[in-house]
Amino acid sequence: VRKFVLDYYFEEKQNLRFDVGVPGKKCGTIVLFAEELSNCRDIITMQLCANKLDKKDFFGKSDPFLVFYRSNEDGTFTICHKTEVVKNNLNPVWQPFSIPVRALCNGDYDRTVKIDVFDWDRDGSHDFIGEFATSYRELSRAQNQFTVYEVSNPRKKCKKKKYVNSGTVTLGLNCWGNGVVGFWRLTKCLFTGIPSQPTSLHYMSPYQLSSYAMALKAVGEIIQDYDSDKLFPAYGFGAKVPPDGKVSHQFPLNHNPDNPSCEGIEGVLESYFHSLRTVQLYGPTNFAPVINQVARLAAQETDGSQYYVLLIITDGVISDMLQTKEAIVSASSLPMSIIIVGVGPADFLAMEELDGDEVRVSSRGRYAERDIVQFVPFRDYVDHSGNHVLSMARLAKDVLAEIPEQLLSYMKTRDIKPLSASPQ
Repeated sequence: VRKFVLDYYFEEKQNLRFDVGVPGKKCGTIVLFAEELSNCRDIITMQLCANKLDKKDFFGKSDPFLVFYRSNEDGTFTICHKTEVVKNNLNPVWQPFSIPVRALCNGDYDRTVKIDVFDWDRDGSHDFIGEFATSYRELSRAQNQFTVYEVSNPRKKCKKKKYVNSGTVTLGLNCWGNGVVGFWRLTKCLFTGIPSQPTSLHYMSPYQLSSYAMALKAVGEIIQDYDSDKLFPAYGFGAKVPPDGKVSHQFPLNHNPDNPSCEGIEGVLESYFHSLRTVQLYGPTNFAPVINQVARLAAQETDGSQYYVLLIITDGVISDMLQTKEAIVSASSLPMSIIIVGVGPADFLAMEELDGDEVRVSSRGRYAERDIVQFVPFRDYVDHSGNHVLSMARLAKDVLAEIPEQLLSYMKTRDIKPLSASPQ
């Protein structure tokens, strides 16, 4: 064994190369790459989840994990973080993790960060699912909005003309900078409006989902990953319900008043389709009862441990505008947000008034303590080329954009600190 000592001086962006070995025999080359470290001391904590990743395992689904790469000044990439493996799951949720910004991008907020998605194999020959790129600046925006990335596989894209993506990865709510680590659990109640007209919006075509179902699936599949038990109370309103045929503005879609929860978004959709075959759509269409129902639940847990998101899907008809405004004003002091998705060709002026982006909602001289309503018209996100996957992703991204800020505004006004991140 030959011992040697090298005295060298690192300069900014200097690469060192040296050859050491047995005289007359080539033993290999070691190349050292050096880059001056920035003074950035920030730490970013984030949590990511994926949706509909490609299936890679023959007997199972996929065992996905993420690999983060920082880009070097010469255009190469270096691994800076790997997530844990989530076994047999095409919709994985990875544990929150922290990484120094210096390790991620050396303090350059706009430097490319590449993220690969792999399917883990025991023999180490992990299967490539896809990739996407971002930057620290873009990652940090997740403090105020959900960020959805499409996972792309270049080889599949070249081979298949109709290739869209290999799934999506979502970052949001749990992305924090400057060393703050923590997150709040997010709980949801889902209500799907069943108005009296036009019934064609509920039409169950054998070829594609209805506007109601598409909106529910798009938003639900994204936000369900932030719910701990994946059990969602789901109600309908504006229909005559068996057996007595009375008009109801708050009936369980699964027809079980003792336990209205559905298992996952697929369970909500299944109950919704079943309800369409058993109830008679009927007016009037009242929003206040469902808002007050969620408000009563939220009022029981104001310590920040739970945050409720009410999703209302409607054709825009509303029969109790004054009562709905009163309900929103009262709910604005509680840990809850309301998402309204409008479907169909109707005039949604009433829904835009409830949104409160321009003028805060008021009732009887009282103004809402904070903006808790987000409204989007579904028709603005329909891809007429037939690319429903892309239209769903765009809808989900925009409809959830205000939730993080609404959650933070509640927590901050009550001086509630985030809990330490712990395995679920």
